[in-house]
Amino acid sequence: MPNTKPFDPFHSERLIYRAVDDTPEDEAFVHSIQRDAEAQSGASYGLLRPESKKASNEFKLHIAEKCLLGAIICLPPSNDKEPAGEPVGIIILKSNPPHLAHHRWTEISIDVAREHRGKGFGGEAIRWALWYSFQIAGLHRVQLGAFSFNEGAMKLYAKLGFKEEGRQRDFMWFNGGWHDSVMYGMLEDEWREIQRKAGKEV
Repeated sequence: MPNTKPFDPFHSERLIYRAVDDTPEDEAFVHSIQRDAEAQSGASYGLLRPESKKASNEFKLHIAEKCLLGAIICLPPSNDKEPAGEPVGIIILKSNPPHLAHHRWTEISIDVAREHRGKGFGGEAIRWALWYSFQIAGLHRVQLGAFSFNEGAMKLYAKLGFKEEGRQRDFMWFNGGWHDSVMYGMLEDEWREIQRKAGKEV
C-alpha cells in the first residue's frame, strides 16, 4: 500500500475536474455540449432533436445531484486566483440506486467540446475516472458503451484496456441503417495490472 496522506484527487496530468456550478457560465457550457447534435449522435440512441435550454438545464441538474460523480473537465487556470481554467468537457460516473449499490459498478459517460477534440483530453479524463472509481470510490467494475459506427471511440476504449464484453445487434437505427451497441468493461484487478505494467504505484 502506498504511503498515503491527504491530497487533492481532482486533477490529472493536464486537466482539472470541478463541480458543476449553478452559474450562467456553466449553464451555457452544458447547453453547448448538449446541443452538439454530431456528438450526441455518437453517444445517445434517443431520437435526435434540437436541444432546448430547459432540457440542458435538467441534464445539468442531473449531473450535479444524481450521479456518483459529475464533473466539468477543465484546463489549468491561467493564474493562482482561479481554481480551474477553461472548461473542455463533462465526465460522469453514473449512480446505481441504493438496492444495487453492493454490486460496486458504474458507467462512464463523457463529452468533449468540439474545439477541444483530437487533443487526447477524452482518453486522459477516462483514465482519471478509472483511477477515481477504483482507488477513491472503491468500485469493482467500470463500463461504457459505443455504437458500432463510432470506430474512434471503440479504438480508444480498447487502447485504454477495456474489454469488449458483448453486442446488442441492430440496436440503433441511425442515418438509414441499423447499428450494434457494443459494451466495454474493466475490472479493478485488470486496471491494477495496467498500472503495474506502467510502473505506477497504486
